[in-house]
Amino acid sequence: MQHEYILVKKSGPLQGQVTVSGAKNAALPILASLVLTSGVSVLKNVPHLTDIESMVGLLESLGAVITKDYAAGILVVDTTNIHRWKISEEMMQKTRASIVILGPLMARFQKADVAFPGGDMIGARPIDYHLKNFKKMGAEITEQGNVICLHAQKLTAQRFVLDYPSVGATQNILMAAVLIPGTSYIVNAAIEPEVMDLIGILTKMGAQISLEYPAALKIVGVEKLQPVEYSIMTDRLEVGSLLIAAAITGGNVYLPNACADDMELFLMKLEEMGHQIIHEAAGGIRLIASKNPQAVSFKTAPYPGIATDLQPLLMIAQAVSQGKCEAIETVFENRFLHVPYLQLMGAQMQVLGSHKAVVTGVKKLQGAVVVATDIRASCALVLAGLVAEGSTMVYGVSHWRRGYEDLDEKLRSLGAHIEFVKHL
Repeated sequence: MQHEYILVKKSGPLQGQVTVSGAKNAALPILASLVLTSGVSVLKNVPHLTDIESMVGLLESLGAVITKDYAAGILVVDTTNIHRWKISEEMMQKTRASIVILGPLMARFQKADVAFPGGDMIGARPIDYHLKNFKKMGAEITEQGNVICLHAQKLTAQRFVLDYPSVGATQNILMAAVLIPGTSYIVNAAIEPEVMDLIGILTKMGAQISLEYPAALKIVGVEKLQPVEYSIMTDRLEVGSLLIAAAITGGNVYLPNACADDMELFLMKLEEMGHQIIHEAAGGIRLIASKNPQAVSFKTAPYPGIATDLQPLLMIAQAVSQGKCEAIETVFENRFLHVPYLQLMGAQMQVLGSHKAVVTGVKKLQGAVVVATDIRASCALVLAGLVAEGSTMVYGVSHWRRGYEDLDEKLRSLGAHIEFVKHL
C-alpha cells in the first residue's frame, strides 16, 4: 500500500510575495446555490481542491453539466437539466459542506433525499439546526438509516431564530428562502465573510436580501433567479496560514490580494505579539516578523471573532513565542487534536477540558513523525516543521489537499523546505 507524507525541514525566514487562492468555504455554498438557477453560470477564482471536486461531482450527479478549467480557476456550470433531488451516501460522505445542497434542492423541487455529511471529525455538528428550520418552512422529514428525506407541499416564509449563528444553517435557510413568496427573516444569523459572499452571488442572481440590526437577514422572496458570472472571495484562512508562517520564521511576506477587512481581530493579535502589519493598496497585507514575539491569549468565536479554523495556527505561533497564554475554543469541541503532536515536537501545551488550552512558549521545537487530523491541523503541523530542528514528517496528506490549493508551492517560493514524499 502506498503512503504519502509531507516532509518539512527547518527553514529560514520566509521572504517574498504570493497571491492567495479563492476561498473554499465560500466556493462550496456558492456552487450549491447554482441549483437555484436554470442556465449557464461562470464562477471565477475557484480553488482546485478535493472538496471542490466533490461538490462538482455532486452537482453533476444531479444533472448539471460542468466545464472545468482549474488552472484558470474557472468553472462553467449549466444547471438547465438538473432533474434529480436524491444524493447518494457516497457523494454526501465526501465533504460535510455538502449539507448546504438541502436549501437549493428544497427551493427547486420541494424535496430532497440526502445522507448525513462526512468530512473532518472535529466535533459533533448536529444537523438539527437545518432540519428544525426546514420543518418550520413546511417540510415533512423522515429518516431511513442515515438518509434524511425532506418533502413539502409548499414552503412558506417564516421568521427563523437560530440558537447559534451557524454558518451552514444560515446558508441553507438563505438558499431555500430566496424563492419563497413573502418575507423571511433569519435572526442571530451567521455574518461570516463567506456568508456575505453567498449573499453577493444570490443578489446578483436577483435575490432580495438585506442585513438588519442585530445580525438579522431579511429575505424578500422572488419568482426566479438568473444565471450569473461571479468571482469567489479570497481565502482568509490561507491568508492567516501564510502570515503565521512568516511570523514564526522571522520573515517578511507580502500578500497583495489579502482580505484585511475580513480578519481585523486576527491581525490585531499578530500585532499584539509584536509583529508589524502593514496595510497596502487594495487590501494587501505585509507582515514583518518580530525578533522577540510575545505570547498572547486569544478566543475563537463566530465572526467578527477569530475563526476557529485559525486556532491551530495561532497556537503554533504562541508555542514559539515568549511567555504564557490561553487559547479558548468556543466554536467546536474536540478542536485540540493537533496538540499531542505539537507536544511530541516539544511544544509546552496543556489542554484543560474541551474548550481551553494553556501554551507556554519554548525556544525550539524538534522534528517528529506526526499525523494531521483535519485540514487546519495539517497546516499547523507543517508550519511547526518549518521552525523545528531536523525533519518533520506530516501524515494525513488528504486533509491538506482538501483545504489548500498549492500552499506547499507558495511556501516553497518564499523559501520553505517542504515536499510531498510517497513510499510503498
